Amino acid sequence: MQMTTEQLAKIFKALGHPTRIKIVEHLVHINTCVCGEIVNIFPFSQSTISQHLKILKESGIVCGEVEGPKTYFCVDKAVLEEFREYIKTL
Repeated sequence: MQMTTEQLAKIFKALGHPTRIKIVEHLVHINTCVCGEIVNIFPFSQSTISQHLKILKESGIVCGEVEGPKTYFCVDKAVLEEFREYIKTL
């Protein structure tokens, strides 16, 4: 499946902030994470990190799963791979 221009624009926009890039790098490195753990890594408030995660989720590059009181986040590897393939064509 090829990404649409709109999907690509959302990902580029989501990755247009250094903190969001670092969050994605962190999630790729550890493969899964709890939101609270992400907050402990960065010098920002819970609400700021939640906003960054929301933007990443809206772009499709990050997905989240609620398990009880915790929300787990991970990178959608299929979306990331499609994005990588697109970047290679530039």
